[in-house]
Amino acid sequence: MSNVSETPYAQSLEVQHMCVVNKGPNHGPAPIPEEGKWIKAKEISDISAYTHGVGWCAPQQGACKLSLNVKNGIIEEALVETIGCSGMTHSAAMAAEILPGKTLLEALNTDLVCDAINTAMRELFLQIVYGRSQSAFSEGGLVIGAGMEDLGKGERSMVGTMYGTKEKGVRYLEMTEGYCTRMALDENNEVIGYEFVSLGKMTDFIKKGMEPNEAYEKSKGTYGRFADAVKYIDPRKE
Repeated sequence: MSNVSETPYAQSLEVQHMCVVNKGPNHGPAPIPEEGKWIKAKEISDISAYTHGVGWCAPQQGACKLSLNVKNGIIEEALVETIGCSGMTHSAAMAAEILPGKTLLEALNTDLVCDAINTAMRELFLQIVYGRSQSAFSEGGLVIGAGMEDLGKGERSMVGTMYGTKEKGVRYLEMTEGYCTRMALDENNEVIGYEFVSLGKMTDFIKKGMEPNEAYEKSKGTYGRFADAVKYIDPRKE
Protein backbone atom coordinates (compact mmCIF):
# COMPACT_ATOMS: atom_id res chain seq x y z
CA MET A 1 0.00 0.00 0.00
CA SER A 2 1.44 3.35 -1.06
CA ASN A 3 2.58 5.89 1.50
CA VAL A 4 2.58 8.72 -1.04
CA SER A 5 0.23 11.50 0.04
CA GLU A 6 -2.02 13.30 -2.43
CA THR A 7 -3.09 16.07 -0.06
CA PRO A 8 -1.81 19.59 -0.79
CA TYR A 9 -1.50 20.36 2.90
CA ALA A 10 1.62 20.13 5.01
CA GLN A 11 1.84 17.01 7.21
CA SER A 12 3.77 16.18 10.33
CA LEU A 13 6.61 13.66 10.02
CA GLU A 14 4.54 11.07 11.91
CA VAL A 15 1.64 11.35 9.48
CA GLN A 16 3.98 11.23 6.47
CA HIS A 17 5.27 7.83 7.57
CA MET A 18 1.81 6.32 8.17
CA CYS A 19 0.45 3.78 5.71
CA VAL A 20 -2.89 4.47 4.01
CA VAL A 21 -6.02 2.82 5.39
CA ASN A 22 -8.83 3.25 2.89
CA LYS A 23 -12.08 4.82 4.00
CA GLY A 24 -15.11 2.58 4.08
CA PRO A 25 -18.74 3.65 3.70
CA ASN A 26 -19.52 7.35 3.50
CA HIS A 27 -23.20 8.04 4.20
CA GLY A 28 -22.88 11.82 4.19
CA PRO A 29 -24.68 14.14 6.62
CA ALA A 30 -27.90 13.12 8.30
CA PRO A 31 -30.92 14.61 6.50
CA ILE A 32 -32.71 17.50 8.20
CA PRO A 33 -36.30 18.68 7.60
CA GLU A 34 -36.48 21.82 5.50
CA GLU A 35 -39.69 23.29 4.14
CA GLY A 36 -41.39 19.94 3.67
CA LYS A 37 -38.31 18.11 2.34
CA TRP A 38 -35.47 16.08 3.82
CA ILE A 39 -32.16 17.74 2.92
CA LYS A 40 -28.57 16.57 3.35
CA ALA A 41 -27.02 19.97 3.94
CA LYS A 42 -23.39 20.33 2.89
CA GLU A 43 -23.28 24.00 1.96
CA ILE A 44 -24.86 27.14 3.43
CA SER A 45 -26.86 27.39 0.19
CA ASP A 46 -28.59 24.11 1.14
CA ILE A 47 -30.37 25.82 4.06
CA SER A 48 -33.92 27.19 3.81
CA ALA A 49 -35.98 27.93 6.92
CA TYR A 50 -38.12 30.43 8.81
CA THR A 51 -37.62 30.50 12.57
CA HIS A 52 -36.90 32.54 15.69
CA GLY A 53 -34.06 32.93 18.17
CA VAL A 54 -33.76 34.77 21.47
CA GLY A 55 -30.60 36.51 22.69
CA TRP A 56 -29.48 38.56 25.67
CA CYS A 57 -26.69 41.00 26.44
CA ALA A 58 -23.85 40.31 28.88
CA PRO A 59 -25.42 42.11 31.87
CA GLN A 60 -28.80 40.60 30.82
CA GLN A 61 -30.36 44.03 30.92
CA GLY A 62 -32.20 43.50 27.66
CA ALA A 63 -33.27 40.74 25.27
CA CYS A 64 -33.86 40.34 21.54
CA LYS A 65 -36.16 38.07 19.58
CA LEU A 66 -34.84 37.64 16.05
CA SER A 67 -36.90 36.07 13.25
CA LEU A 68 -35.31 35.23 9.90
CA ASN A 69 -36.74 33.88 6.66
CA VAL A 70 -33.90 32.09 4.85
CA LYS A 71 -34.12 30.85 1.26
CA ASN A 72 -31.17 28.88 -0.20
CA GLY A 73 -28.83 30.21 2.47
CA ILE A 74 -29.74 33.88 1.92
CA ILE A 75 -31.64 35.94 4.50
CA GLU A 76 -34.64 37.32 2.64
CA GLU A 77 -36.52 38.75 5.62
CA ALA A 78 -35.62 39.84 9.15
CA LEU A 79 -37.76 40.83 12.12
CA VAL A 80 -35.91 42.26 15.13
CA GLU A 81 -37.86 42.73 18.37
CA THR A 82 -36.22 44.06 21.54
CA ILE A 83 -37.16 44.69 25.14
CA GLY A 84 -35.63 46.12 28.29
CA CYS A 85 -32.91 48.34 26.82
CA SER A 86 -33.45 51.72 25.15
CA GLY A 87 -30.22 51.57 23.14
CA MET A 88 -31.12 48.16 21.76
CA THR A 89 -34.02 49.59 19.75
CA HIS A 90 -31.56 51.71 17.76
CA SER A 91 -29.29 48.70 17.30
CA ALA A 92 -32.30 46.75 16.01
CA ALA A 93 -32.92 49.45 13.38
CA MET A 94 -29.39 48.92 12.09
CA ALA A 95 -29.58 45.11 12.28
CA ALA A 96 -32.83 45.04 10.29
CA GLU A 97 -31.02 46.91 7.52
CA ILE A 98 -27.83 44.85 7.76
CA LEU A 99 -29.25 41.31 7.76
CA PRO A 100 -31.35 40.95 4.56
CA GLY A 101 -29.23 39.81 1.62
CA LYS A 102 -26.50 38.20 3.72
CA THR A 103 -25.80 34.48 3.82
CA LEU A 104 -26.34 32.74 7.13
CA LEU A 105 -22.59 32.42 7.63
CA GLU A 106 -22.03 36.11 6.85
CA ALA A 107 -24.74 37.08 9.34
CA LEU A 108 -23.26 34.84 12.01
CA ASN A 109 -19.93 36.64 11.63
CA THR A 110 -21.32 40.16 11.29
CA ASP A 111 -21.38 42.66 14.15
CA LEU A 112 -25.09 43.27 14.61
CA VAL A 113 -24.33 46.26 16.86
CA CYS A 114 -25.91 44.87 20.05
CA ASP A 115 -24.68 41.86 22.02
CA ALA A 116 -28.24 40.62 22.50
CA ILE A 117 -28.90 40.64 18.74
CA ASN A 118 -25.59 38.85 18.11
CA THR A 119 -26.53 36.20 20.66
CA ALA A 120 -29.97 35.79 19.07
CA MET A 121 -28.28 35.28 15.69
CA ARG A 122 -26.11 32.54 17.19
CA GLU A 123 -29.03 30.73 18.78
CA LEU A 124 -31.11 31.02 15.61
CA PHE A 125 -28.24 29.73 13.46
CA LEU A 126 -28.02 26.59 15.61
CA GLN A 127 -31.73 25.91 15.21
CA ILE A 128 -31.70 26.41 11.46
CA VAL A 129 -28.67 24.28 10.61
CA TYR A 130 -30.00 21.41 12.72
CA GLY A 131 -33.41 21.52 11.06
CA ARG A 132 -35.33 22.88 14.06
CA SER A 133 -37.30 25.56 12.27
CA GLN A 134 -40.90 26.73 12.30
CA SER A 135 -41.16 25.90 8.61
CA ALA A 136 -39.44 22.49 8.79
CA PHE A 137 -42.52 20.59 7.67
CA SER A 138 -44.25 23.36 5.70
CA GLU A 139 -44.08 22.50 2.01
CA GLY A 140 -42.36 25.36 0.21
CA GLY A 141 -41.72 27.14 3.50
CA LEU A 142 -43.24 30.45 4.51
CA VAL A 143 -43.65 33.40 2.16
CA ILE A 144 -41.54 36.53 2.47
CA GLY A 145 -43.69 38.64 4.76
CA ALA A 146 -44.24 35.95 7.38
CA GLY A 147 -42.45 38.15 9.91
CA MET A 148 -44.96 40.95 9.48
CA GLU A 149 -47.80 38.44 9.81
CA ASP A 150 -46.31 37.31 13.13
CA LEU A 151 -46.84 40.83 14.47
CA GLY A 152 -50.55 40.71 13.77
CA LYS A 153 -52.85 43.69 13.20
CA GLY A 154 -51.21 47.01 13.83
CA GLU A 155 -47.74 45.55 13.22
CA ARG A 156 -46.72 45.86 16.88
CA SER A 157 -44.73 43.41 18.97
CA MET A 158 -46.63 41.40 21.57
CA VAL A 159 -45.41 42.72 24.91
CA GLY A 160 -46.43 41.89 28.45
CA THR A 161 -45.36 44.18 31.30
CA MET A 162 -46.42 43.29 34.84
CA TYR A 163 -45.22 44.66 38.16
CA GLY A 164 -45.82 43.48 41.70
CA THR A 165 -44.75 44.02 45.30
CA LYS A 166 -45.38 41.98 48.42
CA GLU A 167 -46.94 44.94 50.18
CA LYS A 168 -49.17 46.32 47.41
CA GLY A 169 -49.75 43.38 45.07
CA VAL A 170 -49.81 43.21 41.29
CA ARG A 171 -50.17 45.89 38.62
CA TYR A 172 -51.02 45.10 34.99
CA LEU A 173 -49.22 47.62 32.77
CA GLU A 174 -49.23 46.17 29.26
CA MET A 175 -50.90 43.13 27.72
CA THR A 176 -50.83 41.68 24.22
CA GLU A 177 -54.07 43.57 23.57
CA GLY A 178 -52.48 46.88 24.51
CA TYR A 179 -51.78 49.46 27.19
CA CYS A 180 -53.65 48.65 30.41
CA THR A 181 -55.68 51.64 31.59
CA ARG A 182 -57.69 50.15 34.48
CA MET A 183 -57.73 47.01 36.59
CA ALA A 184 -60.98 45.54 37.84
CA LEU A 185 -61.13 44.35 41.48
CA ASP A 186 -63.81 42.38 43.35
CA GLU A 187 -64.98 42.77 46.94
CA ASN A 188 -61.78 41.02 48.14
CA ASN A 189 -59.59 43.41 46.14
CA GLU A 190 -58.61 40.54 43.84
CA VAL A 191 -58.13 41.11 40.10
CA ILE A 192 -61.04 39.93 37.94
CA GLY A 193 -60.32 41.79 34.72
CA TYR A 194 -58.75 44.78 33.05
CA GLU A 195 -59.35 47.54 30.52
CA PHE A 196 -56.89 48.28 27.74
CA VAL A 197 -56.40 50.58 24.79
CA SER A 198 -54.87 49.27 21.58
CA LEU A 199 -52.23 51.85 20.71
CA GLY A 200 -51.83 50.50 17.19
CA LYS A 201 -55.53 50.82 16.43
CA MET A 202 -55.70 54.25 18.02
CA THR A 203 -52.77 55.52 15.95
CA ASP A 204 -54.32 54.14 12.76
CA PHE A 205 -57.61 55.89 13.53
CA ILE A 206 -55.84 59.20 14.11
CA LYS A 207 -53.83 58.83 10.89
CA LYS A 208 -57.13 58.47 9.04
CA GLY A 209 -58.36 61.78 10.44
CA MET A 210 -60.31 60.74 13.56
CA GLU A 211 -60.14 63.07 16.56
CA PRO A 212 -57.70 61.74 19.22
CA ASN A 213 -60.30 61.47 22.01
CA GLU A 214 -62.70 59.57 19.76
CA ALA A 215 -59.88 57.33 18.54
CA TYR A 216 -58.88 56.66 22.16
CA GLU A 217 -62.39 55.62 23.18
CA LYS A 218 -62.91 53.52 20.04
CA SER A 219 -59.65 51.62 20.67
CA LYS A 220 -60.57 50.54 24.19
CA GLY A 221 -61.52 47.00 25.18
CA THR A 222 -61.90 44.87 28.30
CA TYR A 223 -61.02 41.36 29.41
CA GLY A 224 -62.41 39.10 32.11
CA ARG A 225 -65.30 40.07 34.42
CA PHE A 226 -64.52 43.76 34.06
CA ALA A 227 -68.15 44.89 34.26
CA ASP A 228 -68.69 42.99 37.54
CA ALA A 229 -65.97 44.86 39.44
CA VAL A 230 -66.61 46.53 42.79
CA LYS A 231 -63.63 48.80 42.26
CA TYR A 232 -61.48 50.03 39.37
CA ILE A 233 -57.90 51.29 39.77
CA ASP A 234 -55.37 52.97 37.51
CA PRO A 235 -52.35 50.60 37.74
CA ARG A 236 -49.91 53.50 37.32
CA LYS A 237 -51.49 55.92 39.79
CA GLU A 238 -53.21 53.89 42.50
